[in-house]
Amino acid sequence: MKLKQRMVVLCAVLLLLGLAKIFLLDGGEGSAASRRDLRAFRKMEAGLSLSRGARLTHTLQSPWEIASQWVGPREVYPEETPELAAVLTSLSTARIERADVGYKGTQLKALLVLDGGQKVVFKPKRYSRDYVVEGEPYAGYDRHNAEVAAFHLDRILGFRRAPLVVGRYVNLRTEIKPVATDQLLSTFLTQGNNTCFYGKCYYCRESEPACAEGEIMEGSLTLWLPDVWPLQKHRHPWGRTYREGKLARWEYDESYCDAVKKMPPYDAGPRLLDVIDTAIFDYLIGNADRHHYESFQDDGGASMLILLDNAKSFGNAALDERSILAPLYQCCMIRVSTWNRINLLRGGALSSAMRQALTFDPIHPVLAEPHLAALDRRLSGIIATVKQCMEAQGPDNTLIEDRMNLPHP
Repeated sequence: MKLKQRMVVLCAVLLLLGLAKIFLLDGGEGSAASRRDLRAFRKMEAGLSLSRGARLTHTLQSPWEIASQWVGPREVYPEETPELAAVLTSLSTARIERADVGYKGTQLKALLVLDGGQKVVFKPKRYSRDYVVEGEPYAGYDRHNAEVAAFHLDRILGFRRAPLVVGRYVNLRTEIKPVATDQLLSTFLTQGNNTCFYGKCYYCRESEPACAEGEIMEGSLTLWLPDVWPLQKHRHPWGRTYREGKLARWEYDESYCDAVKKMPPYDAGPRLLDVIDTAIFDYLIGNADRHHYESFQDDGGASMLILLDNAKSFGNAALDERSILAPLYQCCMIRVSTWNRINLLRGGALSSAMRQALTFDPIHPVLAEPHLAALDRRLSGIIATVKQCMEAQGPDNTLIEDRMNLPHP
């Protein structure tokens, strides 16, 4: 066989191998990775519906002890959590022992301590479900329902990196005021027949309080991570400047990812792939405000990027802020497991799964229909972006097998 003919045959074989990899990893069931990820997907589907009012069937451990034992370096809760509904029910019903102003930050929140000493973060309702937040993609107040929806999306995507969140109605007169600190009480006021508070934070103003309907306030509760897992804060490599007319380097340098890959902890291990997973997560929920992120302390880059503080999400269902996806389209890398999962969620499966998961929550309906439709539309955009990467540089350089601590290509 002549050299030219051999080259043609070799190119044909390489093309077929590339197409086979795309087929196997594009939601198919042929490869071992796909079969493993399909089994995980089916487990997620089976556990998606949670029973309202569920209770623990034993009293050996509190719900807080159970949730604390779930936490590990690479997950906040495990793949199978039969007690999840009971833990979330306890979050939404447990007696409030103490109420204080929230920890430092820019947005209004309160720090509550539930029966048994469990700390939680309470974010109050500021907008109706169909309110559209105009302006910059990070504009507006925190959205309490976004925290609830983001937690359940984390379950559906199989990341398991978001702290537990549930919606809750609290009576400010009977549940909060009797146990509130003087500092929190000093921020209470009345507007008409409604009880309000404005708390303590960078943007908290007496002129912009959060108000209950009468005395009943809707909000979200986020379970505080165990103190034995202290957090470390990092500047997000694709963070925004938040200054008009000043761009971050990633906004004008298309080769920016090459520079990121040379910096620890992105030069090896799972962290860069975590950042890309998070970009996918944030694009789906419309969160353009992740300027910092947290991991567990002294982790050497091995622990997960924890999906904390997702409240600047689901503000405008009509806005698909593509810049959120910059880590994906600049690095052109995605985990095999993430790629398999998002392919299994195509064709409306994502919004259907979210509807099913969110039905459990006490503040149901958590999202307006346009936001659910936006999830499916944005998922299609993510898949198209990955396919463009595969066309440009091949599947082997785009789809990264992630069964831990592989160096970046």
